[in-house]
Amino acid sequence: MIPLALPEVYKLIEPGPVVLLATRARTGRANVMTMSWHMMTEFAPPSVACVVSSANHSFKALRSTGECVIAIPSVAMAETVVAVGNCSGRSGDKLAMLGLATAEASLVRAPLLPQCLANLECRVTDMTLVERMNLFVLEVVAAWIDPRQRRAKTIHHCGYGAFIVDGRRISLPSAKA
Repeated sequence: MIPLALPEVYKLIEPGPVVLLATRARTGRANVMTMSWHMMTEFAPPSVACVVSSANHSFKALRSTGECVIAIPSVAMAETVVAVGNCSGRSGDKLAMLGLATAEASLVRAPLLPQCLANLECRVTDMTLVERMNLFVLEVVAAWIDPRQRRAKTIHHCGYGAFIVDGRRISLPSAKA
């Protein structure tokens, strides 16, 4: 074993697939950002904790409206996902600039991204750690999946433009079926 620089640790603890976080500000303007720092916190009702930096344009919309959509892109969208992450909504309509289609959500004002394999409509349920850690806890209030993409592979962030694509699925005995 050799020492690892502490700023490199994040590359080892990958929490799940890279997702797109869609918001709609109170002004009505929609935005999207790439997000890698999220995790499930409960099964029923499903809850997700996510970190959205206060430096991100989406932070203000998420904090003020208390709702968003987490869209899960497939590897086919990898270049778009990186493009979303490499520009800011402050400079214009990122969805239009990148040619991302949107659809109306059923329970939140933020848009669905129908080209993604799944979309989760979410409402913020806990902001007690937002000031200290930029951590929002969201409840998934509606979920959508594209049946044509059920076997689509997702991408996982490894730092500085490096990603891993989902691999082979294995099944092992489990107490819960």
